[in-house]
Amino acid sequence: MTDQQAEARSYLSEEMIAEFKAAFDMFDADGGGDISTKELGTVMRMLGQTPTKEELDAIIEEVDEDGSGTIDFEEFLVMMVRQMKEDAKGKSEEELAECFRIFDRNADGFLDAEELVEIFQL
Repeated sequence: MTDQQAEARSYLSEEMIAEFKAAFDMFDADGGGDISTKELGTVMRMLGQTPTKEELDAIIEEVDEDGSGTIDFEEFLVMMVRQMKEDAKGKSEEELAECFRIFDRNADGFLDAEELVEIFQL
């Protein structure tokens, strides 16, 4: 197991690993322990991820180290953790922007002194 794979496992709960394994196994038709890169997008969408084709191509290029065209479960976990971290980062930025819009009462793109006073009184 590589360092990246060990780190990915430490990031996930046992429940999440089991959920990912179940989804992965659905597409591992021959039980060989890997899935084709073509099936990868379907598996990720089943698990709540929404990668674009470009994102999938980039992910696959990073994960499929041997160029075999297949991804084993450990490579899959590394990829899913990366995708989850990216999604979480994007959601945090969206949430922050939404908070800013709420507190920017006059919608001028700035928080003035009066708006800041309101925030601190909450």
